[in-house]
Amino acid sequence: MSQKIVGITLVVADYDEAITFYTEKLGFVLLEDTPLSETKRWVRVAPPGDQSFHLLLAKAANEEQKKYVGHQTGGRVFLFLHTDDFWYDYEFMKSKGVEFVRPPKEEPYGTVAVFADLYGNLWDLIEPASKKS
Repeated sequence: MSQKIVGITLVVADYDEAITFYTEKLGFVLLEDTPLSETKRWVRVAPPGDQSFHLLLAKAANEEQKKYVGHQTGGRVFLFLHTDDFWYDYEFMKSKGVEFVRPPKEEPYGTVAVFADLYGNLWDLIEPASKKS
């Protein structure tokens, strides 16, 4: 038996602004944007080096869901983006206006900085120590 998690839903306020943020500011790939109804789309994005895991960008459909846009984990780091070139990705993201809320730091597990997505969800950008030469 084999199982794996292949995606996670990220509640967003607007499909197009979320697509723009993830593709232009983080460099993600738009894997799919399929209309399902007049108000609902199936939108998947993934980092450029690995599409085995994706984010499903799901537009908040009601007031209850809208309360969670940007607060899906109550202010804790939500997602972890691994890189094999921390400083390249860090500088690229900064040049695109991505807000880093904690500066780069060397930790036993690697180089890490915390950034906020367009809604305020926190992410770790990490170059794992095991990937460094």
